[in-house]
Formats: sequence, C-alpha cells, structure tokens
Amino acid sequence: MDTRYTLIVGTKDWSSWSLRPWLAMRHSSIAFEEELVHLRRGTTPEILKFSPSGRVPALVIEEDGRRALIWDSLAICETIAERHPQARLWPDDALIRAEARSYCAEMHSGFADLREQLSMDFARKLPTPPLREATKAQIARIQQAWAAALTRHGGPFLFGRFSIADCMYAPVVSRFGTYGIALDAELAGYAERMMALPAMQEWGKAAKAEVDAGLA
Repeated sequence: MDTRYTLIVGTKDWSSWSLRPWLAMRHSSIAFEEELVHLRRGTTPEILKFSPSGRVPALVIEEDGRRALIWDSLAICETIAERHPQARLWPDDALIRAEARSYCAEMHSGFADLREQLSMDFARKLPTPPLREATKAQIARIQQAWAAALTRHGGPFLFGRFSIADCMYAPVVSRFGTYGIALDAELAGYAERMMALPAMQEWGKAAKAEVDAGLA
C-alpha cells in the first residue's frame, strides 16, 4: 500500500493545536511531509486551500489513488493511532484507554480561560500575568489531573508510556514553562521529561527560529 501523509501546521511558536498531532507522528517515527502556514499574517485564505475549516492542523492522506482530509487535532491523533497500532498511542487496557480519552476530551473542549490568558508562546519566557480566578482553577484542575494519572499509572508519562494524552497536554506543559507556573516536584519532573523529548526539542528549535526571524 502506497501511503503519503502531509500535515499542515501553523506557526510553531503559537499553534498549540498543530503541536499535538505533529508530536504524535514525529515521536512515533511516522513519516510525513509538512506544510507550514504562518499565522496572524492574513493567512486564512491560504489555510482554506488545505482545510475547509480554515484552521490548522489538517492531515492529507493520499493512498492508492485516493485522498482524504482530516482536520482537528484530536481527530488526526485518533486516525494515526488507528492506522498505526504499532505506535501504541493509546493504553492497551480498555478501561485505562477510556480514562485517557477522557483526559484528551477535557483538554480538547475545556480550559478556555487558561488558553486566553496563557496563550502558547513556545520559544519565549514571559512574566506571569495577573490570573483570573477561573484561570487559577483551571491550572489547579490540570495539575490535579496530571498528579492523579502519574500516581495511578506510575509514570513516566500520564498513562505509563507516552500516549495521545501527553500530546494533548504538551502545549500546556510549554505554557507552564513560558509563564513560570509553579509545579511540585512530581509534576515538574513530568514537564521536564516532556520537554526533553527529541520531538519537543525539534519543535522548540523551529519555534525559536520563527521568533528570531520575526515570524512569531
């Protein structure tokens, strides 16, 4: 079977949604080509060339003369996990897998105040802004969820081995580092392990290059 993947992503310093499937694919050594769309530069028409949602990320699958487009970060991660079971991007146990999906869904649909006040700025260190009470509560909820998963499943990642749940929370890991959000020793260790992943390091270098070039 002849398969070609093209992942359309946004500016790496900013695009938290793009980081998630990019990390899942890169960490799992799944080959793909990358199309980068610089955001905040009037690029919606350019994005529409790739995705009807007008947003990134989007994944183009070309296979044996057929073509499919998948948009939305979680949909892309689910598709990759289904097509590449050897990557083991979900926990093997069905009950634990269901729990991991709940973590992903909560991140996917929630934490609006955190997203607004602590937007992803991967390559920079910035002062912590005055936080709304809702933002503080969402930070506490994420920390509680991480601690519960690490305790229950023994680490080193949220559900033992690396999974889509870690991909979904990777932008939050970077946000906590960018804005100096305090973490206890256990959670700081998790954040350090995430940031040390070769794929996260690669993304970070590209984000810094964007900042240095004035593209972010």
